[in-house]
Amino acid sequence: MSESTLGGRFTFPGTSLTVQRIGYGAMQLAGEGVWGPPKDPDGAVAVLREAVSAGVNHIDTSDFYGPHITNQIIRQALHPYPSELVIVTKLGARRPSDKSWQPAISPQDLTAGLHDNLRNLDLEAIDIVNYRAMGSVHGPKEGSIAEQVTVLADLQSKGLIRHIGLSNVTTAQVAEAQAITDIVCVQNNYNLAHRQDDVLIDDLARQGIAYVPFFPLGGFTPLQSSTLSDVAGRLGATPMQVALAWLLHRSPNILLIPGTSSVAHLHENLAAGQLKLSPQALTELDGIAAAAVAVEH
Repeated sequence: MSESTLGGRFTFPGTSLTVQRIGYGAMQLAGEGVWGPPKDPDGAVAVLREAVSAGVNHIDTSDFYGPHITNQIIRQALHPYPSELVIVTKLGARRPSDKSWQPAISPQDLTAGLHDNLRNLDLEAIDIVNYRAMGSVHGPKEGSIAEQVTVLADLQSKGLIRHIGLSNVTTAQVAEAQAITDIVCVQNNYNLAHRQDDVLIDDLARQGIAYVPFFPLGGFTPLQSSTLSDVAGRLGATPMQVALAWLLHRSPNILLIPGTSSVAHLHENLAAGQLKLSPQALTELDGIAAAAVAVEH
């Protein structure tokens, strides 16, 4: 695929890291529930290699996926890494044996987590490390993240982290972190139906900071899904492709990291970068969020 078909290019602010706007999220490479090895380890390796050969150069991962499994698969599939590949990981959680997701936010936890990532990816430094605030069940939660961001900044000063990002955070937490260090990306829950971060996205765009939405199809009502399906049907595309294309249209600082364990589904996701949305389609899709607000109120 040519570069233009993956949504264009984006350079993280203050860095030499330039990526295609459609990347790959590695969470689904682990087993069911993001736990243990996948049913098809060879298939997982194949998906990663196919993504990179198709032009993807932004891979999002974490050592608490599996745990450890996803990073080990990335290393097996892609090491030694292509020079243009940007690997982004996150710290802030751990997976005890009951398979739950628990905060791991002490300086010791964060430092140990970084060294797990470095070891399992076989890297001496990681391009971008996000501090993943655990927040509430459904999203971010206010509260200071200064201690955790300061730990990441200290690890950066030691040369183990090149750049710092945030995940599952509020606008106030972004500002708090920016008072400590440069932030190159924010990764939050955002999609056609859940647009609470509209103002934040525009603010980050003015600063040239990347916004990376997760759950691009999460939490849709049947009514919202039917609108999306109608638009997709007219375009001869899948609902997921339309949802991804809308995100690319939404703002030039939005980067996508759709995940899959299937090569066929990978190519479907990447093809979203070629989808053209008409003004009418964009109006219909923008109405999905307005309908959600009306229902909530």
